[in-house]
Amino acid sequence: MNISDVKQLREETLAGIAECKRALEEAKGDMAQAKSLLNEWGVAKAAKKGDRETSAGVVDSYIHAGGSVGALVSLGCETDFVARTDDFKKLAHEIAMQVAAMNPKSVDDLMKQAYIRDAKLTVEDLIKQTIAKVGENIKVVAMVRQKV
Repeated sequence: MNISDVKQLREETLAGIAECKRALEEAKGDMAQAKSLLNEWGVAKAAKKGDRETSAGVVDSYIHAGGSVGALVSLGCETDFVARTDDFKKLAHEIAMQVAAMNPKSVDDLMKQAYIRDAKLTVEDLIKQTIAKVGENIKVVAMVRQKV
């Protein structure tokens, strides 16, 4: 294992540096196994944080080119500190884009959808990755999509 492997794993998974290093060590340098471990750990972290209250957050919008479709998403987290991070803001924007593109009927439907940028992930997986990275519970509080 070397620093470039840690850097590559971090870029591909958005996990923390220490977690990437630990995963690569446990996987004896096997990148695929390290990704699998990070996914398992992220799911476990997300499950532990699932009951925490999400009283802070952001509202983000996405208007598709041409202005005929738009979405508004309210994304909740535990603290305003996390709500101001680039990772959290990016997640909110990605979810707003997902809502505009895929028109989910409910938040539950949204969570089960394949993520538009990577069909191997669901929106729920995407949120769990960010939970693992920022260390706080994250929930989609509300969403709305409008089309002309």
